[in-house]
Amino acid sequence: MRMKHAVSLIVSLTSAAFALTFGAAQAQQIVKIDGSSTVYPVTEAVAEDFQKSKKGAIKVTVGISGTGGGFKKFCRGETDISNASRPILKKEMEDCAKEGIKYIELPVAFDALTVVINPKNDFIKQLTVEELKKMWEPAAQGKVKSWKEINPAWPDEPLKLYGPGADSGTFDYFTEAVVGKAKSSRGDYTASEDDNVLVQGVSRDKGGLAYFGFAYYIENQKKLKSVPIVAKAGSPAVGPSMEAVLKGTYQPLARPIFIYVNEKSLAKPEVKDFVKYYMTEGAKLAKEVKYVPLPDNAYKMGWDHVAKLKLGSVFGGVSEVGVTIEELMKREAKL
Repeated sequence: MRMKHAVSLIVSLTSAAFALTFGAAQAQQIVKIDGSSTVYPVTEAVAEDFQKSKKGAIKVTVGISGTGGGFKKFCRGETDISNASRPILKKEMEDCAKEGIKYIELPVAFDALTVVINPKNDFIKQLTVEELKKMWEPAAQGKVKSWKEINPAWPDEPLKLYGPGADSGTFDYFTEAVVGKAKSSRGDYTASEDDNVLVQGVSRDKGGLAYFGFAYYIENQKKLKSVPIVAKAGSPAVGPSMEAVLKGTYQPLARPIFIYVNEKSLAKPEVKDFVKYYMTEGAKLAKEVKYVPLPDNAYKMGWDHVAKLKLGSVFGGVSEVGVTIEELMKREAKL
């Protein structure tokens, strides 16, 4: 009898513990986000403030598997929202369609994709798009190894390149803007989806050069130097800044960044609340993390698109170079 009573007591206690654990899990709702490391600082800032406003009742998880990696998860239905530093591509649209995933595209800010060098590099004052192409094009692999090989006026010192991996939307955008074709790049460089790895590499390597989102440069500007870019012959060199992006003069490396929301996920109150919070507080928080916020009416338009379930992308599955804020707003208004 004692044994039966003990077993019964253990079962009761275990059941009670399970019920408490299950109840706690049920009480905390979760919003799952993954994707671009460039968009991460904005979304993470929104997530932190949103969670505080909900007093811990809702948890928001934000991963950084890159734009491409994020869309793979999103199109399998594994995440509610995908961070993207470029528009969704045709192949990704097809993958989502196969799984019945419909989505709303929401621009959240503009980024000044920034080229950085080591502060000890005293001979680079600016770079042309053509010089960047010589460094990064596939033909440079195994051949272009020193700064002098880019420009004979520069010293014969090792050129060490750092950049995002192939799953990165920043990689896609940069290669299209600089080399002329998305994903067309030399492969013999230090690649990482984590921008902090790239920051550390260049900060320790006198011959280093990397590219990534403006927020990561601003956060690390004491150990990096940004490079003004000459878009084409005869054009002035323009450094990355909020002002240059707003004026449309930082070309071709200014670009919109996005979140994509799974239509089915909007049926969950926690996801809808988070997206509404993003469209309400996104401008302020984008500016805080050193991205260029869109005009106020862009966020109102974004929430209107959510409310009316305006699905799809205004880019037609193509990642474009040189889209200005004004052009983006015109497209969004026609959706």
